[in-house]
Amino acid sequence: MSIVTGGPVYECGMALAAVRRATDDDVAEIVRIQADTWRLAYAGFVPEAALAELTSEAATQAWRDAVAAGEPFHVFVAEEGSHVVGFCAAAHYAGQKDLSIAEISTLLVEPRWGRRGHGGRLLATAAAALREAGSAEGRAWVPEGDTASRRFYPRAGWKPDGAVRTLDTGDGTLREIRHTGTLDLRLEAQ
Repeated sequence: MSIVTGGPVYECGMALAAVRRATDDDVAEIVRIQADTWRLAYAGFVPEAALAELTSEAATQAWRDAVAAGEPFHVFVAEEGSHVVGFCAAAHYAGQKDLSIAEISTLLVEPRWGRRGHGGRLLATAAAALREAGSAEGRAWVPEGDTASRRFYPRAGWKPDGAVRTLDTGDGTLREIRHTGTLDLRLEAQ
């Protein structure tokens, strides 16, 4: 995992890369990135009807609400140059008896912008926000068929912990594998 310390702007070849909090102006790009990426990566195990819903007004409003929610929710976008190339949604849930859950609910980078460190920067930025909220470990549910994400999280030190869940997609089921790991992530210069 490549994460650079010392500031939010990273050199990525000739272009500058950055991670920042999402704003309402980013919602259309978040919706587009999620829809395009899921159509490519999840075709065959997420029904077309569910994929079509990703660009609905309800989905757009849900992202607007998430971006505006504030603590304990966090939505970050990754940029390369002037392009939004990925995003991450995360939350810290305080529980009973000192139990808290830090969860990465979505972390997506458009495939054409992949393998350039954006996923690592997004995860490290989200991890820092979740750490600040009081969590030491995080979790992410990853579709079993999402081989790119199932390779990504272990490179960041997040491993499958044996938990599995099955979601009803309305046209079948989707099996997800839980990955857990430390939130003490640091980006390193290459």
